[in-house]
Amino acid sequence: MKTRNLILAGAVLFAVFGFTKQEIPQVEVETPTALRSIQHNAFKEGEKLEYRLHYGLVNAGTAQLEVKKLARKISGREVYHIVGSGRSRGAFDWFFKVRDRYETYLDVDGVFPWMFVRDINEGGYKKQQTYKFAQSKNKVNNGEGKSFSTPEGVQDMLSAFYYARSIDYSNAKVGEAFTVWSFVDDEIWPLKIRYMGKGEVKVSGQKYKALKFHPVVQEGRLFENEEDVTVWVSDDENKIPLLAQGKIWVGSIKMELTKANGLANPSSKIK
Repeated sequence: MKTRNLILAGAVLFAVFGFTKQEIPQVEVETPTALRSIQHNAFKEGEKLEYRLHYGLVNAGTAQLEVKKLARKISGREVYHIVGSGRSRGAFDWFFKVRDRYETYLDVDGVFPWMFVRDINEGGYKKQQTYKFAQSKNKVNNGEGKSFSTPEGVQDMLSAFYYARSIDYSNAKVGEAFTVWSFVDDEIWPLKIRYMGKGEVKVSGQKYKALKFHPVVQEGRLFENEEDVTVWVSDDENKIPLLAQGKIWVGSIKMELTKANGLANPSSKIK
């Protein structure tokens, strides 16, 4: 569907916006031994990433992603509360106001979500969602009385971004695709990224060593082909998105990193 493809494109470019109050998740208590743990050190509590979004030559908005630690444990496990927020800016705000917010409650050791909250307003299109995940049972409740079966370790729209950062790409081959199974708009969705090698990229006046990816898209939909979307990720243990750009039906969009604080590891900046 066109709406879902627009939303997924925004997720691919890490364009998350908005404001809403925090909710402490009330989720089903699960047996900790039934839940996975994986080795990762790409991010930590206190990380904050800020981005600027361009639509063509217009400075269209800003966005940020922030990692906090939840004050209590869930099923005896530590949890990150991660918030993606931002808004449209300047002239773009006059004719297409955006006030969106995405939250995920992410298991620290397993890098899977316990709960996902979405509250968006995009040019008058509004949507609110609260998904609660029973990961040991491979189930998710959509907050509207419906329960869905899911793959093991299924992600939400925001947690998928952090899980992708936990993947080891050191032995990836050019052209290899990685799949992150996600639950999006009451459907199981295989988010895929194709590794395209290493290089350098200049972002906000700073040059970085980077890994290049093409999100795998359905041809003829929002993008003509997967080469129309490119994401550069820092070639270090943080694996933060540095620059994302895409050609769409009515122009081009670009999101670039403007600030990164609280990183877990040294940056790939070229001095």
